[in-house]
Amino acid sequence: MRSGAGFTPASSSQGRTFRSLDLFLRLTVIPLSAASLWVMATNKQANDAYGKVEFSNITGLKYLICTNAISLGYAAASILLSFLGCFDGDWLFFILDQVFAYLTVTSGSAATEVMYLAYQGDTEASWSEGCSYYGKFCSKGKASLFLHFAAFVCFVALSLLSAYEVFSKYEAPPLSSKDVGDQAG
Repeated sequence: MRSGAGFTPASSSQGRTFRSLDLFLRLTVIPLSAASLWVMATNKQANDAYGKVEFSNITGLKYLICTNAISLGYAAASILLSFLGCFDGDWLFFILDQVFAYLTVTSGSAATEVMYLAYQGDTEASWSEGCSYYGKFCSKGKASLFLHFAAFVCFVALSLLSAYEVFSKYEAPPLSSKDVGDQAG
């Protein structure tokens, strides 16, 4: 780690622990995102009475698939960039980990709403539930959502780790006597 003006090096054992946890989480995101992507991308079911339903007919589910694909690519690229060590990417990883945590929560929320409507319907909008007719589709949708939210938890943990990594390098600004007086009174 760098040391110099404004930087405080972390202990090497703590640094190794954080790097190992970071690598583990990034490696975990890859199969979770890939599995969620695969389950949802192959999700379709036909019904003789009502026709065929596919993920591609529903915008919220397409958004989930796109986010999973991008998250998968980012996790793989971030592992490669970490191993290459060509640059100090702490700030880049901090920002991108935040972005992907937000992307996964928004796409997961959109898909959750779709699945909720599929299970419960909306009587005010005259939508009936559809899972009694498309049970396999709904089951696979739930499985994909579960995997997606597991990847989201990994991104939240990565966001916290990368924030710690970035901000632990800086010392807190010194308190002036005016600041101490303001806190006491």
